[in-house]
Amino acid sequence: MATDIVPELLEAIERDFNNAISKSKRLKSIRAMIENGTATYQQANEYAVEIGEILARTFEMHIKSDVLPDGKMYYNIAERILDPTLKNNHVIVAKVSAEIQEQLNKSVGLGLRGIEPPVNQLRIDSIINRVVAEEVFDDVAWILQEPIVNFTQTTVDDTIKANVEFQGESGLNPLIMRSAHGSPPCEWCRSMQGIYKYPDVPDDVYRRHDRCRCVVEYYPGDSEEIRRQNVWSKEWSG
Repeated sequence: MATDIVPELLEAIERDFNNAISKSKRLKSIRAMIENGTATYQQANEYAVEIGEILARTFEMHIKSDVLPDGKMYYNIAERILDPTLKNNHVIVAKVSAEIQEQLNKSVGLGLRGIEPPVNQLRIDSIINRVVAEEVFDDVAWILQEPIVNFTQTTVDDTIKANVEFQGESGLNPLIMRSAHGSPPCEWCRSMQGIYKYPDVPDDVYRRHDRCRCVVEYYPGDSEEIRRQNVWSKEWSG
């Protein structure tokens, strides 16, 4: 009978992932900002990128063709490793994002809890299905790199969308601000940059391509009663 490699492999991945998180100076810095009430969705996005990059590095360290049977990532291995680890990334980032959201709500006098979005199971399933499609894992190992970061960032965007829609349905008109980042940012990202007022928020505002580092931010409350922020200079006006 073939040896089941998943328990030992998953244990090693989770151990090194947690160790890297505990040592991350960036995560500690953002946590301090959350605790003193100065964090925004800018920090939530940075937190997600760091969490995603840590998991991607951990995958790269432990998952290679030479540790897989026949050098292939079979479905029963991929599903048992990727599903729990990606869900864990979602839980970590959703909790942090909702915590920041709640602080933003309080900053404008709203006694609303931050809403955590559901995990995007379709995204997880698509990553699993893609990685098992190749006969040799090393030919598709890149799927467990930048797409993992992108998946983790999307949790922040989904948190914003969930809270925007909840507050909008409650009669408020929150603002969504997307700023383009990159060296330089692509044409599509530049076209999406701007300030949007609920309910006139296209779904593309919450979307991102691979290696996209654009930042989507959110100011809760009634947009008629708050100052407007220039998403390029980050200076308040009005």
